[in-house]
Amino acid sequence: MTLHTSAWYATGPAKWPQQTLRGHTIPGYRYTSKAFAAQEWEKVWTKVWLLLGREDEIPEAGDYQMEEVGPESFIMVRQHDGAIKAYYNVCLHRGARLIFNEVGTADAFTCPYHGWRWEIDGSLTHAQDAEDFPEGDPCGKLTLTEIRCETFAGFVWVNMDPDCVSLREYLGPVWGDWQPYQIHTWKRYLALTANVPVNWKVILDNFNESYHLPAVHPQADATVEENYRWTQFDMADEGHNRMWMQSGSPSHRLIGSGQPLIKPALEGALRAWELDPADFEGREFETREALQQAKRRLGPARGYTYFNDLRDHQLTDTYHYFLFPNFAVSIWAEGFHFLRARPHPTDPEQCVFDNWWYAPAPEGVTTPVMTAAGPVERDAEVEHVVFNFGEQSLGEPIDQDMAVTPGQQLGFRSRAYKGVYLAKQEHRIRRFHEVIDDYIEGRRPAPRRSEAIAAE
Repeated sequence: MTLHTSAWYATGPAKWPQQTLRGHTIPGYRYTSKAFAAQEWEKVWTKVWLLLGREDEIPEAGDYQMEEVGPESFIMVRQHDGAIKAYYNVCLHRGARLIFNEVGTADAFTCPYHGWRWEIDGSLTHAQDAEDFPEGDPCGKLTLTEIRCETFAGFVWVNMDPDCVSLREYLGPVWGDWQPYQIHTWKRYLALTANVPVNWKVILDNFNESYHLPAVHPQADATVEENYRWTQFDMADEGHNRMWMQSGSPSHRLIGSGQPLIKPALEGALRAWELDPADFEGREFETREALQQAKRRLGPARGYTYFNDLRDHQLTDTYHYFLFPNFAVSIWAEGFHFLRARPHPTDPEQCVFDNWWYAPAPEGVTTPVMTAAGPVERDAEVEHVVFNFGEQSLGEPIDQDMAVTPGQQLGFRSRAYKGVYLAKQEHRIRRFHEVIDDYIEGRRPAPRRSEAIAAE
């Protein structure tokens, strides 16, 4: 059996700048207190870039999406010139919401209460009995309240802070990391949203560490190197972080376990790229490099032309990103696992959790897309399903994650819980909470210009 050394480990991404942590204890009130949740809303959520919509789902003028974050609701609508604008979903007459459906097409947004007509460019063109207003006809005076809106990786991002930095500056090194995958061309194949009885940070804490993998996801060692000694953890100046795990070979945790090193999941991956698992008996840790070579050789002809832009390690390895404040994603050469938590409007012990999946759709490829909730046919109509936690499955790996979170939420109320006792591999959680406090205290991250930005 061939084991690999630090030279193998080095065939990955360059490390991000090291961060100095202050030792946050993360007390339980951060997950239960309405007063703390109010601070978070005013000082954090209203100051950051939030990933909301998807460009290809609003392709024509008048196409719109609506998304809710905490107490706010936003409309993202395609303009006649092809641009996308975003507005607060509220009529400026008496505060009624303009729309309640999450997608649609409209020439204008008509308030259901008094019939005021707001055009897709935000202008008001009709108000009933316009002559009856002491301040004068509101048409021409009022416009929908617009918020900053930019696009990246095919997604629509918004920021409620009119003085915010650009999205590219906010994302820092993530911008350059994601470019080669051409995620803007990928399609959604899974859209499950659950109302979960936990604070939004409980879910993001979980996706900010890999310490739970052996206990919660025992199946992960089949194709992913989830041993922390072989994993690279990075934290960006901007508040985001990245975890790099070599994939396409067994985990080193399996050594000496008595289990076969090449399990069915890895066998399937090898056969999918015309490799015989039997050829790797006694050299099981060489499968990663072999898969990289096979994907490099066969991928473009199968329609994965962007493989030519990926580095070898990107062809096989798992990259897990956390984008401050509420978005986590695992990215593979052929998949994008979208994990987002949004706060409840009034209850800090509830949140909305989105478990979505995107994948490339190369012409001629008909094999099903393997999502977190199982295979999905390439031509399937993907329905956005919203339900309460426990009413249906989110898919095995996410069911495993979510099963432990309600008990943790309950534990945060115990007087016995005094704060965290973290391993080094959990330091991204501490960093997450320290960045939250930085925003609350008025200290925004001061990012060093990333290579991607400086090079342009």
